[in-house]
Amino acid sequence: DQFEVLERHTQWGLDLLDRYVKFVKERTEVEQAYAKQLRSLVKKYLPKRPSKDDPESKFSQQQSFVQILQEVNDFAGQRELVAENLSVRVCLELAKYSQEMKQERKMHFQEGRRAQQQLESGFKQLENSKRKFERDCREAEKAAQTAERLDQDINATKADVEKAKQQAHLRSHMAEESKNEYAAQLQRFNRDQSHFYFSQMPQIFDKLQDMDERRAAHLGAGYGLLSEAELQVVPIIAKCLEGMKVAADAVDAKNDSQVLIELHKSGFARPGDVEFEDFSQPMNRVPSDSSLGTPSDGRPELRGSGRSRAKRWPFGKRNKT
Repeated sequence: DQFEVLERHTQWGLDLLDRYVKFVKERTEVEQAYAKQLRSLVKKYLPKRPSKDDPESKFSQQQSFVQILQEVNDFAGQRELVAENLSVRVCLELAKYSQEMKQERKMHFQEGRRAQQQLESGFKQLENSKRKFERDCREAEKAAQTAERLDQDINATKADVEKAKQQAHLRSHMAEESKNEYAAQLQRFNRDQSHFYFSQMPQIFDKLQDMDERRAAHLGAGYGLLSEAELQVVPIIAKCLEGMKVAADAVDAKNDSQVLIELHKSGFARPGDVEFEDFSQPMNRVPSDSSLGTPSDGRPELRGSGRSRAKRWPFGKRNKT
């Protein structure tokens, strides 16, 4: 009973198992793509020069950034591990298990259909023997009536009466044989039907129930593997996140300032004060009429000569204007 219901339900269960396998497969593809993109991102932002040749690597800000990139790279590795675990433990194993369940289900339903076909065949044989018995009974009744009519007919010959009686006896014998055959078929069918409903089908239903419960339990375990794969990488991911936090706390602004000073200090002493250059002194001297602006030795006087100094620009080379 309800054989078709079980057939639909077990097929639905296998379809659900296959859908979950497909879901996890696509999930692993997402994880793999995510990890690949993270690794590409890390590679893009990692310093191209070795740290010994890169003065920026001496700053805590740069060191922390590199550390964060390394932690992100490790995080990507954990996402790859999740994808690998899901692919092996869920996709491959559940896909294999699904095929085994399909074969087992097919075997059980084939067994059930054979039992149904055997019972249906027995019922057809029973119906045939029943119709034959019914037909032979009618023929025997008809032959008996004919023999009785001829026996009472004064015009019938003795040979006709004897022949009719023999025919009636033959038909009666055939009806008796059909009756026995029908009774045997009925007994056989009732025995087979009882075996079918009380033994064969309950056993097949028990097998199908056990199969479906094992499938459901296996699927439930597969659901658990999804979270288990995540929980396995939680400690490492937590360390990655902690490493990022440590890198963030390691940024030392004052120390970076000191590093900058040490990298670029010149070693030169600070320049002294710039002296005042008085250009008004030559204007305070009144020349004599005879000098005409020339010194007594006859050489022209150079104003400010010997006292004018080159101006020093304290911030490096000054552009000419």
